[in-house]
Amino acid sequence: MKKISATEPDWSRERILTGRYEPAKYLLATIRRYQRLKSRPGIMNRLLLPFTVLMHRFWSAVTGADIPLNSQIEGGFMMPHPNGIVIHPDAEIGPNCLFFQQVTIGNGPRPGTPVIHGHVDIGAGARVLGGVTIGAHAKIGANAVVVHDVPEYATAVGVPARIIGSGQGEPS
Repeated sequence: MKKISATEPDWSRERILTGRYEPAKYLLATIRRYQRLKSRPGIMNRLLLPFTVLMHRFWSAVTGADIPLNSQIEGGFMMPHPNGIVIHPDAEIGPNCLFFQQVTIGNGPRPGTPVIHGHVDIGAGARVLGGVTIGAHAKIGANAVVVHDVPEYATAVGVPARIIGSGQGEPS
């Protein structure tokens, strides 16, 4: 089995396969296109921005996801079931993360927004709230409510989430 990096984005995870209907990848593609157009000078790029915003709104409606155009999401992001995913624009999401449906990343009891390091898997219905840090290769269980930091390689479950894995280095 191929080990997924927590630092190097695997862009193939975002590739849209010909002939496949993958709304989450189309939504993510509009976010990437918008950010690329915003960062480059030129009249043509400025003319394409409104069309890209329109396409983002379309794919947001189709997927039922609320992911702003200025989101800080690194490469290799996956959403197999994007319905109901909400991401705060100030949250930082590292490379190769995997979010299932109904995940919320946003404000909470601690000031700030979440920082999610690379290759973090977040289960359906989970909430990561406030200025928390989720370490690389961590796993957040379905319906967990995370309001405290989660170390690398740890698993957090429950409401409020508690750590059930040691988080001490790579599991064997």
